[in-house]
Amino acid sequence: MITANGKLNCFNNPHKSQADAYPDELMNIASLEKSRHAEGEISKWPAYAPTPLHNLENLANNIRVSRIWYKDESPRFGLKSFKALGGAYAVARQLQLRVKEATGVLPDMQTLLDRKFENIVSQSMISCATDGNHGRSVAWGCQMFGCSCVIYIHRDVSEARQQAMEAFGAEVIRISGNYDDSVRQAAADAEQYGRTIVSDTSYTDYMDIPKDVALGYTVLLAEAVQQMGGEIPTHVFIQGGVGGLASVVCAYFWELWGKQRPRFIVVEPEQANCLQQSARAGEPVVVEGDLDTLMAGLACGEVSALAWEILKPGVDDFLTVNEVAVPHTMRLLAKGVDDDPPIEAGESAVAGLAALITARNSSGLSGQLALDESSRIFILGTEGATDPELYQHLIKE
Repeated sequence: MITANGKLNCFNNPHKSQADAYPDELMNIASLEKSRHAEGEISKWPAYAPTPLHNLENLANNIRVSRIWYKDESPRFGLKSFKALGGAYAVARQLQLRVKEATGVLPDMQTLLDRKFENIVSQSMISCATDGNHGRSVAWGCQMFGCSCVIYIHRDVSEARQQAMEAFGAEVIRISGNYDDSVRQAAADAEQYGRTIVSDTSYTDYMDIPKDVALGYTVLLAEAVQQMGGEIPTHVFIQGGVGGLASVVCAYFWELWGKQRPRFIVVEPEQANCLQQSARAGEPVVVEGDLDTLMAGLACGEVSALAWEILKPGVDDFLTVNEVAVPHTMRLLAKGVDDDPPIEAGESAVAGLAALITARNSSGLSGQLALDESSRIFILGTEGATDPELYQHLIKE
């Protein structure tokens, strides 16, 4: 059996809700109706196309599961990440509201794209903090719609990722602290200079804009559901981070499939496991320190407040995966198993697949996660080679 050189730490969530229906009190966070609206708007963007859903048949046979669906976000709008959907969509929503405030008219997406209110939009300044991919999406959205952009990055963000944001016209400010420090600095400066923060994490008194980011992400889920052709996964392995993406996937599938929803498994780096530690404590926990991990997009120590409302009752299991498993799984996808297609997967894209392969190499873990030969697994490959030089280094034998 194929291995990923993985090591897992598994925590079964004692707070999981047994409700079949998606809880009414969470409906303001995620809804299929709002998702359909976002899909209609984003489909108007230039070069929109659904990303592939690969059926990794040979890998599935090798690790003895029925099916592995891998949603490949590496081609998304040329930005190589699912975050192209969320950040840019939230930028558009803020600009629509800015135009309505000035004119009394809420413009549609095509009107924004046609620059009909350029005199208003161009006066707007959008800002955020990022590990790389969210900032690239925000910068791209600002360029597409014609407003200014300031992005904050922390000390460990690579030069290649900084340059990718600058290529879209963003001013990029690097701070000396970690990701959570950059979030706080961006928020403080936005208040001082009158900027609008478009963040993919939420905190006290900052909830509405992250909801728009989340709605952007639902577009890839609508695509995946259609591509699965009526089949429903038994398991979802999803990356952690601040919990934003995980909460969207959990909420969307819960509302869509109800009691048939898959077992939901969140995967984090060992050194940045704020979601697992929060689950153990029963409340949000901050992970301090450098948050040192190869999975740069998951190097987060503070849980998104909005995401936690969904993840606490919605997740079955919280896993951590070791660093050694990351390049090994990237190489596995780059080559493809037998006739499976080769896939470009960045460091943060492979956490879920590395965890799945590791679990299937252990009868104990397989039992703990209810994995067997009949399991149908959905994996979200969140990014491609967002740092091409690092990617080539990691996939070398």
